[in-house]
Amino acid sequence: MTEGRIIKSLSGFYTVKTDSAHIVCKGRGVFRKRKVTPLVGDKVTITLNEDQTTGTITEIAERTNSFVRPPIANMTQAIVVVSAKEPDFSSLLLDRFLVNIAANNIEPIILITKADLLSEAEVDEIKAYQADYKRLGYQTYLTSLAGEDLSFIKNHLKNELTVLTGQSGVGKSTLLNQLMPNLQLETGEISMTLGRGRHTTRHVELIEVAGGYVADTPGFSSLDFTELEAVDLSSCFKEMNTLRQACKFRGCLHDKEPQCAIKAAVEAGDIPTYRYDHYKRFLHEIMTRKPRY
Repeated sequence: MTEGRIIKSLSGFYTVKTDSAHIVCKGRGVFRKRKVTPLVGDKVTITLNEDQTTGTITEIAERTNSFVRPPIANMTQAIVVVSAKEPDFSSLLLDRFLVNIAANNIEPIILITKADLLSEAEVDEIKAYQADYKRLGYQTYLTSLAGEDLSFIKNHLKNELTVLTGQSGVGKSTLLNQLMPNLQLETGEISMTLGRGRHTTRHVELIEVAGGYVADTPGFSSLDFTELEAVDLSSCFKEMNTLRQACKFRGCLHDKEPQCAIKAAVEAGDIPTYRYDHYKRFLHEIMTRKPRY
């Protein structure tokens, strides 16, 4: 028996990194019967075959978190990559990512890319958003990526399992290429009609970068709040999580209830109006979603 971590998944084969080797493994048939799928990031126990280079995954350790899309587990932080332009910055889309990440108890870092494409007026607008998110408690960076010193990102990666996520075309593969030039990951062009990049990442893999692991994934194909309950939504907004206990009524949804601390903070300007508008939009989505059976 040998312990390791799954660092790559491709077509039903899993590459497990142990203390001494990389072992290509299949999962035990019992996992299929239990409807359990090994995920990249899983800590596993394997048995080696006679060739000592292949094996079978026999046990999967308990996970601290897991995602279905992308299929990864045990992430400790997420870098949410959003572009300032091409595609245009969207605080609504950013907040969707942040809520999904917070719902999985993962700490987010916001990276706004393509600053070099902005006009002077657009730079001021993006920097205003950056200042808002910093004030609300999110580590937020603005970068052009190309030719810049990215040590500020490397400092965040050491000893962490980081999921790199964001919509297509925002610069995730470019970022990894900047951090590790020998990767030479394929980058996608932007479709001017759709405003979206082509999907260039075809499998899920943990890449060793700056003393930690980064999950190079196709990103979140769904940003619906399928698992999140309405009463828990405000806990996924940093600024609301600290205030929600001050509401008069227990289980306050911060919508139509009186003496709500969060609505008072919005009125006082402590919470940006657009953040509260996004909260109400997500709340409506959760309250009106179809029940699952």
